[in-house]
Amino acid sequence: MRAIKPFAGLIDAVLVEGPVAFPFDGSVVRSEALAGWTWVVRDLCPDLISSDALERDNLEAADVETIMPEILARMRDGYMAATGGFENGRRLRAQLGSQEAYDHMPVLLNALRCRALLGKAQAFGKATNSITDDAALGVALQSMPLQDARVAALLFHAAMGQVANPSRLVTTLVRKAGGGTEAMISRSGFGPLIDAILAHAQNQLPVLQPIGAFADIDLTCRGLDRFHRLVRSLTGYVEFERGSRWTMILAGLTRQVSERIEPRLKDVVSDMNQALRRGREGADRLDNDRLLAALNGVYLLATIRECRDSLALNAEFDLAWAQSGQALELHLQRNLEMLRQDPSDPVAGTRVEVGIKMAEVRFNIEYADTLRRARAAAERRI
Repeated sequence: MRAIKPFAGLIDAVLVEGPVAFPFDGSVVRSEALAGWTWVVRDLCPDLISSDALERDNLEAADVETIMPEILARMRDGYMAATGGFENGRRLRAQLGSQEAYDHMPVLLNALRCRALLGKAQAFGKATNSITDDAALGVALQSMPLQDARVAALLFHAAMGQVANPSRLVTTLVRKAGGGTEAMISRSGFGPLIDAILAHAQNQLPVLQPIGAFADIDLTCRGLDRFHRLVRSLTGYVEFERGSRWTMILAGLTRQVSERIEPRLKDVVSDMNQALRRGREGADRLDNDRLLAALNGVYLLATIRECRDSLALNAEFDLAWAQSGQALELHLQRNLEMLRQDPSDPVAGTRVEVGIKMAEVRFNIEYADTLRRARAAAERRI
């Protein structure tokens, strides 16, 4: 069964994963959108939405689009009634399941009103990747509805999900604003773009959570790299004021990401030692889970090295980087020696093979090639 898409996917372009520490006018937390959708199908519009289609999970966006004007009208009336009296408000909070979903209902309603523009905003974001002329990019940015901050917030968020190089947009907006101070950016109407970048940076947090031997390390590294690109696009060009809202959000996100990465960083050397060294007792055997964890740790370590300017892990990274290099060289030397003594040893051969992959990531491909030649020479020995 597919995951339920709130409003049949009509506002997927502005959905973010929760929980979020910093809400924005341009994005809707998926769980809150789902709460709103449940309110609609269960309480507001059971006469408009087929229960059979919901049960079969085949309700299409086009089906919902045809009745969206009526859905929006009922949602708006229900929310206005809730804000007009304590008992009505209490009832709606209970129907939605949380205070947050109730508080953020205006953003959800605005996203639904702007649903037809979200796809166009995504196309706009994708198109900016191919605009090489800075002046043309500036004209494109000014085509957004800067005079309506709430609409601009949604459209910039939808667009930012398609932007490969956010720094180009920020440098362009700084030129258009006449400077990089917060006041200049806000006066020029580009504040929602800064919010969109921060919201997307925050939305990388969920992919950094699953850390372990079987975590999707590629997804984790891509999320960390994306976080770095988004944050550096701001810290490299915007002059943030001490104690401002944007400054506090940046500091908070940096702390949250660093706290999620730090425990894994501390495990890199330990995993490497346990994966590559010979067992102290009994027959020597491979620990495949530990080998995978160690290899993933080296990939993560290399990604952290590229992203360290956006993290608060300098001391921890420097220690792990130095110790991992020393440990890897030591274990490779020992396993190569065991392979020279017994070229048919499958355990030593596998450890050397995985160690060479680690060396290519931790050091460079030239060093890895030298190790491959050493391995080949060891395996030729009689």
